[in-house]
Amino acid sequence: MKFNGKKGKSKKGKEARLRAEALLRAQQEEEERLERERLYRELLERLEAKYQGEIESELAQHNSLKQKFLSAQQWKMDYREQARWEHYLSCDGTPDPTVPQEINTFMSLWRDDQDQDVQLVMEKEEVVLHLIEKLEFLLLEAAPEEITDKQRDQYQEVIVQLQDLLHQKYNEATLNLLKIASMYEDSETGNMHTVLQDKNVTFCIWANLKKKPRFKDHSFQEAGHAFELPVSLALSSVAVRLLHTQYDHVSPLWVQCQGLPRQEASATVESTEQPDTGQGPGEEEEKGREEPSVLAAEETGSKGRKESSASLKETSNNTGDIKEMQEETEKNSENLDAPSQEEEALLQEEPGGREEAPQVVDLEQLVPVGGVFHISALQLPPQAQDVGDWTMVELLDVGLEVYPYSPGKAEDGTQEAVQITLRVPDNVIYFKVPVIARWDPAGQWWRTDGISKVTYEAEEKSITFSMGGFSTVALLQDAHLNLPYQAWELHPTGVDEGLFTLTAVFATIQIRIKDNQCMLSSVVVEEEEVLSHITGKWMSPLALRAALKRAGVNIFPAEYSPKYVPVPRKVSEHLTAGSAKGNHWSLLMFDGEKVQHLKLTETSEAFSEEVEEKSEFHSTLYHMVKDSASNTAMDKVERAGCLFIDSVYQLLLATRVLAYS
Repeated sequence: MKFNGKKGKSKKGKEARLRAEALLRAQQEEEERLERERLYRELLERLEAKYQGEIESELAQHNSLKQKFLSAQQWKMDYREQARWEHYLSCDGTPDPTVPQEINTFMSLWRDDQDQDVQLVMEKEEVVLHLIEKLEFLLLEAAPEEITDKQRDQYQEVIVQLQDLLHQKYNEATLNLLKIASMYEDSETGNMHTVLQDKNVTFCIWANLKKKPRFKDHSFQEAGHAFELPVSLALSSVAVRLLHTQYDHVSPLWVQCQGLPRQEASATVESTEQPDTGQGPGEEEEKGREEPSVLAAEETGSKGRKESSASLKETSNNTGDIKEMQEETEKNSENLDAPSQEEEALLQEEPGGREEAPQVVDLEQLVPVGGVFHISALQLPPQAQDVGDWTMVELLDVGLEVYPYSPGKAEDGTQEAVQITLRVPDNVIYFKVPVIARWDPAGQWWRTDGISKVTYEAEEKSITFSMGGFSTVALLQDAHLNLPYQAWELHPTGVDEGLFTLTAVFATIQIRIKDNQCMLSSVVVEEEEVLSHITGKWMSPLALRAALKRAGVNIFPAEYSPKYVPVPRKVSEHLTAGSAKGNHWSLLMFDGEKVQHLKLTETSEAFSEEVEEKSEFHSTLYHMVKDSASNTAMDKVERAGCLFIDSVYQLLLATRVLAYS
C-alpha cells in the first residue's frame, strides 16, 4: 500500500490555517466586544454627566407640577367643607355622618321606631346608603392631614353600625309583615306571597299558611327567584324570605371599600376560635337548649365586623349615649346570616353525605358581584283568629326567629336539600360562570362548600343550586380576569379634556375626563355596548371606580394583584397584533432614580437593560416624554388645570396601566 505524503501535508496545513483564522476571528470579536463596551461606557458617562447637570432643573419643574396636585387637594378639601356648610344650612333633616352627635341621634331615633313596614324601610334605606357612601369616599379620598386616626376609626365604626341597623330594620319590618300574613292569603294556594323592589333591594317573602306538601316549591315571578323545599318544611309553619341587596354589607369592610385598612384580621381569628355571642358561659349553655333566635345568629356575625373599627366613644363628648347606643344595637340587631347548628352541619356535607373540608374563599382573588342574597327560613308567628266579634292573636315576647330546621333523608337515602333559583342582576356583567359562595358568620368569610348541583343559564340570566339549609349567598367573580390589559390610550380632546381608552381581556372601556370629573362613555363586550345605566353620567374618578367594580368590570389592580396576574416572559407578549407598527413604540425603565430608553424591539426574546444610543437620562417619566413631544403639546400640558391633571393621575394610578399592560 502506498501513501501520498503531499496530501497528508496539505491536509495538516489546511487545518492549521483554519485554526489560525478561527483564533484571529476570536481575537477580532473580543476586540470588537471590548470596543463596544468602551463606547457604551462612554455613552453612559456622557448621559450621566448631562443628567447630573440637568437634574436640579428637572426637579424644580417636577416640584412645580407637584404643586398642581397640592392645589387640587386643597380644592377638594375646600369643596367638602363648602358642601358640609351648605348641608348645615339646608336643614333637610339628614345628619352629617362625620358629626357623632348628629349621626347618633339619627340612628337612635330610627332604632326606637319599631312599627315600620318594609316599604318605609326601603325609603329610609336610600338615606342610609348615601350616608355610608359619603363616609367611604371621605376615608378613601381625604388626605392624611385632613382627618385624624381617631376620626378614621370613628367613620368606619359608623359605617358598620349603619349597615347593621339597616338590616335590623328589614328584620323588624319582616316580623311586622309576618304577624299579619293571613290577611294576604293567596286565593289559589292559601299561602302568603309578597314581592317589593326598588333600585337597591328586592324583598321576597312566602309564608306557608296552609302547610300543603304540593306547594313545596314557589316562584317569585316578579323578581325571577324561586325555591323548592323538602317535604318536611312544606308541612311546617315556616316562612321563606329572599332579600336581595344590590350592595354588599356582609363582607369585611376592606372588601366593600378597597383601600381601607384591613383591621379585620385579628377579629377573624378570634371569632373563628370561639364565636362571641355576648353571653356568659351559663347563659350560653342555657340558650343552646332553646329555640334558635335571630339575636344569637346576629351577634356572631356583626361583632366580628364591629371589632374592626374603634369605638365611637373615643371621639365623642357624649360617651354615655354612644355606649348605650352600641349596647342597644348588639341587643336588638337581627341578621339571620347564621344558619342553625343542624343546618351548618348539613351545609358541610354533600347531598350524598360525604363530609367536605371547608373551602374558604380568597377575597383577594374572588369578589362578590351583584350584591348579596339573604335566604332565610323563618318561624311563622301566631296569626290573628276571628272569635265572634273579636280578633285575637297570641303575643310573643320574642323578635324574628330562625326556623329550627333539622334536615331529614330524601327518598334516595341522601340528605334533603333546598333548591334555590336566583335571577342574575341585569346591571352587572359576569364574564364567566359565577362562583356561588355562602357566608359563614362565625369565621367571617365566604365558603363554597355545602353548595351543589349548580346550573347557570346565561341566556335566561338565572342560576340554580342546592344547599343543605338556608344561608346568605353571593355570586363571585375573579377580580383579575380582565388583566393584563391588551392596550391602552390616553389623548386630549380639548382644553382640560381627554379620552382614556382601555382594552382589557373581555371588554373595551372608554372614559371621558373633564376637569375634576369622569364619564363612562362606553363598555363594549363582544361588539355590544353594555352597562347603559352608568354610561353618560359625570362623576368623580372615585365614584366611577366604585360604579365599575359594582357592575363587575374590575380594571383596578390592588397591591396584592401581582400574585394573581401572570407576568409576560418576553417583550412581544406585551403587545397585540397591530398595537405597534415599526419603531412607533418605546420601552422605558425607571430604576428608582432615573428614567431611560431601553434598546429593545418588538421581537426581543429576552429582557436587557442596554440603553438606546439616541436617548437621555431623566429624573421623571414626564421629562422623558417631554424629549419627544412638540412644543405645542408641552405648552398644553403646562397650561392644564390642576383638577384635570389630578383626575388623569387618579385614573392612571387606579388602573396601573404601565405595570399591567
